[in-house]
Amino acid sequence: MDFHPTEEQAAAAGLAGRIFRDLATHERLAAAGTGSDAELWKALTAAGLTAAVEDIGLLGLVLLLEEQGRTTAQVPYAATCAYGILPVAAHGSAEQRLRLLPALGSGEAVATGAFPARGRITASSDGRLTGTAPVVPWLRDATHVLVPDADRFLWLVRTDAPGVGTPEVETTAPWSAGRLTLAGAEAERLGDGPAYEAVLATARIAFAGLQAGVCAGSLARAVEYTSTREQFGRPLSTNQGVMLRAADAYMDTEAIRVTAYEAAWRIDEGLPAREHALTAAWWASEAGTRVVHAGQHLHGGMGADLDHPVHRHFLWGRQLDAYLGCGGELLAELGALLSDHAAPEGDDA
Repeated sequence: MDFHPTEEQAAAAGLAGRIFRDLATHERLAAAGTGSDAELWKALTAAGLTAAVEDIGLLGLVLLLEEQGRTTAQVPYAATCAYGILPVAAHGSAEQRLRLLPALGSGEAVATGAFPARGRITASSDGRLTGTAPVVPWLRDATHVLVPDADRFLWLVRTDAPGVGTPEVETTAPWSAGRLTLAGAEAERLGDGPAYEAVLATARIAFAGLQAGVCAGSLARAVEYTSTREQFGRPLSTNQGVMLRAADAYMDTEAIRVTAYEAAWRIDEGLPAREHALTAAWWASEAGTRVVHAGQHLHGGMGADLDHPVHRHFLWGRQLDAYLGCGGELLAELGALLSDHAAPEGDDA
């Protein structure tokens, strides 16, 4: 098991970090509101960082999403890669790959996913979808939505197709979310079999990588603040309680990172990774919540300011806690999976 990035992955992460730091400033993020930063999105796609995901794999994507999370950059990068580029590359037909991947890589097309499946969407025999997904992140930016039906087959739907509605919904984090309504909407099947579990595992790992970056960014802000803010003639960071809280947050952040790295590495190596994806998602949910709460708490009264940059990390961390399954749901799913694996053959218990 080798988590060291390749030269190509390291170069892509370094470039992404520079673009995010330069363009995802607090002022620009505040101006974006719940929308995306079009200039930042254009810079990412022009630099080839969206198309590069085909070559650098899921571990490379996790590294890039860490950089996005550090700045809470307001672009549909994670969604386009997790629900567009990687699923189409892995499960699409030759024609679908030829038609869709260049557009997704250039930013001309933007993807998102109506995940996880809740059994609310059904497909007719002629490939028309009906149903509702109450909250879909980045839906208002998307040109394509990856939709699992009640049988967990995957369909791609264009958001401008007849019978598709995308009214705005407000979420904890400003993710350009919408409510997907489908009324006999035409769709195209992605893959010949049910690839839902594979895509869900990939998405969980990708968003765990995003959470690792959100937590690292929150902690970095807290360290900077407590190192410069003085109380009783000395920096807050010299207080033992502050040091212990920051140390716990650091360990939680590293746990999210290493479990996401391991799960991504296994996917890239073609190894079974469903349990590892659930483990990474659980750490991202449970530990992520602790870290962003600590980051806000360590800012003292400043942490209560809704306009303070650390508050964005708090909002993103809380949104990622619930997205794709909260801690209790993930733990129950992981327990059921482990129990199934441990049951003797022929045992229906």
